[in-house]
Amino acid sequence: MSNPFEQEKRNYDATPIPEELDERVRAGIAQGRRRAAARRRFRSLAGAAACMVVMVGALNVSPAFASAAAEVPVVGGVFRVLTVRNYQETNEDRTLAVEQPVVDGESALVDRINAEIAERVAAKTAEGEQAIADYREAFLATGGTQEQWAQHDNKVTVTYDVKSQQGGVLSFSVTSDVSFAAAYRETVYYNLDMNRDAELTLADVLGEDWVNVCNDAIRTEIAKAPENYFAGDMGGFTTVDDTTAFYINGAGRPVVVFPAYTVAPGFMGDVEFIIG
Repeated sequence: MSNPFEQEKRNYDATPIPEELDERVRAGIAQGRRRAAARRRFRSLAGAAACMVVMVGALNVSPAFASAAAEVPVVGGVFRVLTVRNYQETNEDRTLAVEQPVVDGESALVDRINAEIAERVAAKTAEGEQAIADYREAFLATGGTQEQWAQHDNKVTVTYDVKSQQGGVLSFSVTSDVSFAAAYRETVYYNLDMNRDAELTLADVLGEDWVNVCNDAIRTEIAKAPENYFAGDMGGFTTVDDTTAFYINGAGRPVVVFPAYTVAPGFMGDVEFIIG
């Protein structure tokens, strides 16, 4: 005699993913809000791009949706980073691959960061697509053929990387990239002190003398292999300042980051210095 529960589960697993997934998700959201025992939600994304709230009720829309949510990277603690959008779209000119994060939490800081990320993702994907369109136009105008253009593997990607979370500090980066042009690669680092509801600075981590602490550590590292870096009179490293990018690594130490081609040749990529 078959088990009724197992039969129901088989029926559920065999349910096809509906084409109208977006509408079903919104319906699930509305239903989830009406539930008295509504569970925690995914963080809303505000800003120029979109505003989206996904409730646990939406997990009942399809097995595929539930499976994707189960693979969200949890960083631990009260706050975490979730993948709010993850998609790939391809046409004859390019592949667009986006993995967009959202900070899950309740604060004005989180709202502002999420809105900034949403706007940045929208702007950078549009910028990347325009760069590829311009490249295509120039390629064809200078004698390239449609057949030759079809061989190009142009990609616009947006990804993120959680660096660490400890002691109420969440550190992660968001990178946008156009495959054929290094000039379009950009990484933005976010260091959030959830205890103070504020962005963390190098001064917060290293104290009032943070500039000298950073400069001494960087110069010491450069001195180990000066041939790998630009000289000072060639646009090489001079000093850190308030615009210098950094993140907090798993050991709780700040890591200062310089984009490719700024303090060293491009083959070294982004250059990192661990401080302290």
